[in-house]
Amino acid sequence: MPIESAAADLAGAVPAEDPDRADLLARWERWAPDLERGLEEVYDLAAVLPRVVDVVAAAHAARSSALRAHDRARVLRPDWFQEPGVLGYAAYAERFAGTLQGVRERLPYLRELGVTYLHLMPLLQPRPAPNDGGYAVADYRAVRADLGHMADLAQLCTALHEQGMTLTLDLVLNHVAREHDWAQRARAGQERYRRYFLLFPDRTLPDAYERTLPEVFPDFAPGSFTWDDDAAAWVWTTFNSWQWDLDWTNPDVFCEFAEIVLYLANQGVDCLRLDAIAFVWKRMGTSCQNQPEVHAITQALRAVAHIVAPSVVFKAEAIVGPDQLVRYLGTGAHAGRVSDLAYHNSLMVQLWSALATRDVRLLVQSLSQFPPKATTTAWATYLRCHDDIGWAVADSDAAAVGWDGHAHRVFLSDFYSGAFPGSFARGEVFQANPATGDRRISGSAASLAGLEAALAGNDTAAVDLAIARLLCAHAAVLGFGGIPLLYMGDELGLLNDRDFAAEPAHADDNRWLHRPTMPWDVAEQRHDPRTVAGRMFAGIQRLAQARARLDALHAAVESHVLPSGNDAVLLMLRRHAAGSLVQLYNVSEHEQSVPVDVLSAARITRPVDHLSGAAPRVHEGRVVLPPYAAAWIAEAEPQGP
Repeated sequence: MPIESAAADLAGAVPAEDPDRADLLARWERWAPDLERGLEEVYDLAAVLPRVVDVVAAAHAARSSALRAHDRARVLRPDWFQEPGVLGYAAYAERFAGTLQGVRERLPYLRELGVTYLHLMPLLQPRPAPNDGGYAVADYRAVRADLGHMADLAQLCTALHEQGMTLTLDLVLNHVAREHDWAQRARAGQERYRRYFLLFPDRTLPDAYERTLPEVFPDFAPGSFTWDDDAAAWVWTTFNSWQWDLDWTNPDVFCEFAEIVLYLANQGVDCLRLDAIAFVWKRMGTSCQNQPEVHAITQALRAVAHIVAPSVVFKAEAIVGPDQLVRYLGTGAHAGRVSDLAYHNSLMVQLWSALATRDVRLLVQSLSQFPPKATTTAWATYLRCHDDIGWAVADSDAAAVGWDGHAHRVFLSDFYSGAFPGSFARGEVFQANPATGDRRISGSAASLAGLEAALAGNDTAAVDLAIARLLCAHAAVLGFGGIPLLYMGDELGLLNDRDFAAEPAHADDNRWLHRPTMPWDVAEQRHDPRTVAGRMFAGIQRLAQARARLDALHAAVESHVLPSGNDAVLLMLRRHAAGSLVQLYNVSEHEQSVPVDVLSAARITRPVDHLSGAAPRVHEGRVVLPPYAAAWIAEAEPQGP
């Protein structure tokens, strides 16, 4: 059998004097079945497995003793990324601190906030601008020259590990830049590399595929195919003409990425964000998203990573519906064997919807449709990210609460662009699609939550409400479970960068509205409670500290989103052996209340709110919540004798 032969080949390739040889072979025995099953779903196992063995042996030999020790520690704590004390932070390195060395120097700031998980947005060498914010990678083994060198990345990983922190990097799987060496060789006519891509001599097949392909960027990159004179072919280009989709039916592509995964792991990277993973497999007559082969490929890549670098986890960047999303954390035969983390995009969308309507019914309906995930996995939750907000509201969910899905999506776009009368938000429309009526939204969390308008109007009461609104929403993100992610500047209440278009490379993409450069002078105000920055920083710190103390927020536990008896109050329940946690969120600017029975139903008889440190206010049998209040209520610890 190929797998037994492969085990013998690996044993023969690792020197007997290697101190970690036994550990490697034990990990092979543990993960080889996952590798085998993933590969044989897609490729000729006998042909590809010997090549994978060579990749594994070479990467193990190159892995440093420090990283091998890091692996051993993580093997003893496989749930490290699920623990309640984990807090994430996402930033562009250059906008946060200029260079990778600058990021190292700013680590004390992140530690003060409570950050343990740092995601630096694309920093591998991209093509010259435009490059989709760095997601058009020209070299997976080089760091952008303006940020430093690969040695700087390795040193940053070491510094993070010394402080109990981790690093996440983006790994773009679906495509490479037209300037990547593989694409250049394909354009030069090298047949091996032409097979890395999806090239067509005429429009026959592209036209057939496009009958069912949605457009990702209808404004500036319509269609999914681009003619290339040098290649003398139509190239599949889902995102932009200069981002060439890879042909993952070719096992050479798999082997290339197995090497890349392990190369980055050997720099010390802890988590790889699998960008555009939903798109990697193409099938005629479909949207060419979410095909089953995607999960087989991910399972095989993850098995390779766990054999060589068991401290590394995968995060799926799949912005898809609930029925598809949970598959990226594994269902059926793939349960718990694909990505360890996945973005919970629906939570973000539904929180913004609830804040606009002051109504949680759609949120409850939508999130209650999610099937349970594998207990060894976790959601990555967030209020805002580097990208736009697409209003992924299902018509069926809207209908279930008596709303029209299309009308509600129109309302949300109007509300968060500030066009709706009385809106507190100040965002901008991104990628309007006349054919579908979809209009996505750009804007910082603070500007979308009303802080920009309140400050512009010099309205102190509105500023207070905007800060309370932000902290309530962040509390829901931190309370949902998994890894909560702060986007750079959220902790300071940063507003939209209205000068983003002054940078020519950004002028045509208003997502840079919410990607400002870190104003360190504002960050210096973080200890001043009279400032917005001080109030936001302290508020996020308080949430992170409370979260770290609550066993019920371990990611293995599911959040149950339930009706609260008040449409303006979100109720989340987490059941844990150490005791249940009831979370309440008032999404309105008015005082609200819910029956105290929501606590007794969770067997909480002596309640304490872990955010305030006091018992919740109860009046006439109802728990009372001030405007935009959040409460994390559990049973009080028994008093001593």
